[in-house]
Amino acid sequence: MTTHLPQLSRRAILQSAACGFGGLAFSGLMAEAARGADTPAAGAPHFPPRAKRMIFVFLAGGPSQGDLFAPKPYITKKHGQEIESPVGDDGQLRVGVAKFLPMKPVAPIRPRGQSGMMISDLLPNLAGVADDLCLLRAVVADNKAHAPATLQLHTGHIAEARPSMGAWCSYGLGSENNNLPSFITIHPPGDGRTYGAGFLPARHQGTPLRVPRNSGDVAIANLRDPSASPEEQRRRLDFLQRVNRRLLSRVKADAQMEGIIESFELAFRMQRETPGLIDLSKETDQTRKMYGIGGGASDVNGRACLMARRLSEAGVRFVQVTMDGWDHHGDIRNALPRSCATADKPIAGLIRDLKRRGLLDETLVMISGEFGRTYWSQDISGTSPIERHGREHQQESFCTLLAGGGVKPGCTHGETDDFGYRPIDGRVHLHDLHATILHLMGIDHKRLTYPHLGRDFRLTDVYGRVVREILA
Repeated sequence: MTTHLPQLSRRAILQSAACGFGGLAFSGLMAEAARGADTPAAGAPHFPPRAKRMIFVFLAGGPSQGDLFAPKPYITKKHGQEIESPVGDDGQLRVGVAKFLPMKPVAPIRPRGQSGMMISDLLPNLAGVADDLCLLRAVVADNKAHAPATLQLHTGHIAEARPSMGAWCSYGLGSENNNLPSFITIHPPGDGRTYGAGFLPARHQGTPLRVPRNSGDVAIANLRDPSASPEEQRRRLDFLQRVNRRLLSRVKADAQMEGIIESFELAFRMQRETPGLIDLSKETDQTRKMYGIGGGASDVNGRACLMARRLSEAGVRFVQVTMDGWDHHGDIRNALPRSCATADKPIAGLIRDLKRRGLLDETLVMISGEFGRTYWSQDISGTSPIERHGREHQQESFCTLLAGGGVKPGCTHGETDDFGYRPIDGRVHLHDLHATILHLMGIDHKRLTYPHLGRDFRLTDVYGRVVREILA
């Protein structure tokens, strides 16, 4: 039976928002109230974890694996020559692909480090940490449209409002720092479901954060109330909490009310701890330079990655960083280098920084788009020379990078056919990827469940296997 939030608590929510506690997404709390009672997780791993925390770098738009990590000799040999369709008659509309014209990589891709991992010249800094990376070259998703593919990467499902990876990790493991949320998303995707809690208690959803670009910008909306001193806010909150606890004592048990009380207290504690964590001026010039901070194309993403390291080190269980700009349907030869320039140094800097601080072994880093791109070209206009072509979406196979947190360093796993289209070895579906992530964090993906609509749900639904071949 649905439990409804009492009217008094609704007024309390509105009052609290006016007092500066709006940053914890009260719409989510209201949605939780409509869903019914909270069923808490154990808050402990099922077995000793390889990783205590995770940083997920999302390259939104679909980076081209054939231009960055997985060259195909046949494609390079047939550059610009029409070939027979490698996809068969799958009944899918492929805009701008009237001909299947193979297109060679836009820059050389070479073996890197002792492992010989193939990485493009467009990613020189990432190439420098090749021996710390684990490259999956046959990852598979289920949809070639951005929105559903992005949703599946983040939540395991292409359409429904399911809990996100970060929410599941928060629910299963809890927080390492009671003064901070267990899940923070930096520059989140536009679809709030990608960092939402779904049917899990709302406190497990991601707290949105943006990198301040000017002195007046705020990283977390509504974290502070400029009209009241901390002492006055504390008095207001104490009054509000007394009212809520009085109501809770009357109803005896109300998981939503208990969650609201907890969220208000967390918001107040965040006011004290968060500003210091997002102040990057305390970092050395050497560290800031490592991330590409200081102007130029990599500045914003560099700040986001450095902030992710600071938050992760402070005890935030799951930090997500979104980097836009990887949807290259046209002129990929000129567009891809610009995208790489925004992300190469920040991501490599994050891995180097975690390693030098002794954190990489216990921090799982994942870098991935929602899908990849075709090895043949796409011409939206139908009249452009191949030098101005782009590439179409490809969910049948793409690349994902992992580092730290119990994965094999310098490992390349998986292979596709000569067209770079279908996996022929080491296939990893997104359900398998999610199962492996949870395993590395000490969670059995089949046991981390939540009752909803009459059955137990999990991140991997009824699928998923741990990819043990990549475990250190």
